[in-house]
Amino acid sequence: MQVDELLNQWDLLLANMGKGDLKTFNKPVFPKGEQQGVGFHEAPRGVLSHWIVIQDGKIKNYQCVVPSTWNAAPRNEKDAPGAYEACLVGNPIADPEKPLEVLRTVHSFDPCIACAIHVMDEEHTEIVKVKAA
Repeated sequence: MQVDELLNQWDLLLANMGKGDLKTFNKPVFPKGEQQGVGFHEAPRGVLSHWIVIQDGKIKNYQCVVPSTWNAAPRNEKDAPGAYEACLVGNPIADPEKPLEVLRTVHSFDPCIACAIHVMDEEHTEIVKVKAA
């Protein structure tokens, strides 16, 4: 359906150009008062959402919730772990001084995260820090 609409718009554009209508800009007209919009998209890393409030043609508030927000979420109200934690618990580490498996696991969800690893003990003391190159 979207391809059909795209082709229809393309045909209309070519017809207008054939008649000499070469304008490429139409000044937008915004409704008065407050307008709100929201959009969701399933990106490869997870759900991406955009939230916007427009007041008299100007952006009043904008918020983008990226997949990393969901993937790196902390435990929920029922103490269920987030996706990263759930996949890292029990993940075997070949070399504790270079825990590359942590990077690989998190990168499998989201290549935009895990540029550094901080391995902590139960008392929250840093044991090792590894930065990805």
